[in-house]
Parts: sequence; C-alpha cells; structure tokens
Amino acid sequence: MFKVYVLYSQKFNKIYIGYTSNLEKRLLSHNKLAHKGYTVKFRPWTLAFSEEFPTKQLAMKREKQLKSAKGRRFIWEKIKASGLISAGWRT
Repeated sequence: MFKVYVLYSQKFNKIYIGYTSNLEKRLLSHNKLAHKGYTVKFRPWTLAFSEEFPTKQLAMKREKQLKSAKGRRFIWEKIKASGLISAGWRT
C-alpha cells in the first residue's frame, strides 16, 4: 500500500505533497532526520491529510493531481476546514 500525503507548516504557511509506502518513517525524515531539501527549511510539519492507494502508480497519479492548481486549491480548502491555519494567514 502507498499513501499520498500532504504536510502543512503552520509556522511558514507552506504545504508539501508526497507519496510513500511508510508514512511514519517519512514524517520522521521530514521533521527530524533529513539534512537537506525543501522540507528542512520549513519545519515543523504537521500531517494535514493522507490517502491510501493499492499501487505506486495510482499514488503517483494522485500526487500529480494534487500538485496541479486545482489540486492545491483542494488542499488549501481541506487545511482551512481542519483548522490548521493560523489567524491572519492568507493562502
């Protein structure tokens, strides 16, 4: 099983979209273990939501959809609805 996930950095009002076969390990990497890359600059990250897929190919397809303009609007609406966004931030 593969998961497509969306991380949210409340401190920087940023999102990150990815996929993995091991979500717990990946979250640990984004928040603590990694020493380089995009997510290191915007820690800490909170899991905003995830979706599960039976194959890597389907997860990759969904990740690509979420990275589109329409997908990003969908993500920001989900994050707003969850209450993760601090007052005063504009998306």
